[in-house]
Amino acid sequence: MSKKTADGLTPVNGSTTADDFSKVRLGWREWVALPELGIGLIKAKVDTGARTSCLHTFRTEPYTENGERRVKFWVHPTQNDLQEVIECDARVLDERSVSDSGGHKELRLVVETNLVVGDQSWPIEMTLTNRDSMRFRMLIGRTAMAGWATVFPEASYLAGQPVLRNES
Repeated sequence: MSKKTADGLTPVNGSTTADDFSKVRLGWREWVALPELGIGLIKAKVDTGARTSCLHTFRTEPYTENGERRVKFWVHPTQNDLQEVIECDARVLDERSVSDSGGHKELRLVVETNLVVGDQSWPIEMTLTNRDSMRFRMLIGRTAMAGWATVFPEASYLAGQPVLRNES
């Protein structure tokens, strides 16, 4: 006999464990924040088929500062809104060849930042690419969710709005 959770959802394997309840519960799309980048709210598609997370950028400017590779990049955080622009800056971790859903390979810069989902926060790696033609400005891949989240593909916005904390 399987237990139903408070919202009526049953974990994918049909049973509940303590681990199921310690992880953030995600639907197929969620509101998230990337506070280190100045992005307080962005809609993300939760994609277990994608290995790496990615963020929409319409312009990138890689540079070197004190021997460290960095990148400035600009984001339109809201789909169909080209007026809102957030300028971001991050250390470049890597450059990787990534295949998109159509099988096209692209060399992308990889950065690390904290992802805030609901009241949880953890570091993730994500690539930067132009997602103008995509419905979501951000995609959360399975590597970013591993150990942190349980996905319920039939649901949306289970985590609620991101809770941003002031670090003192």
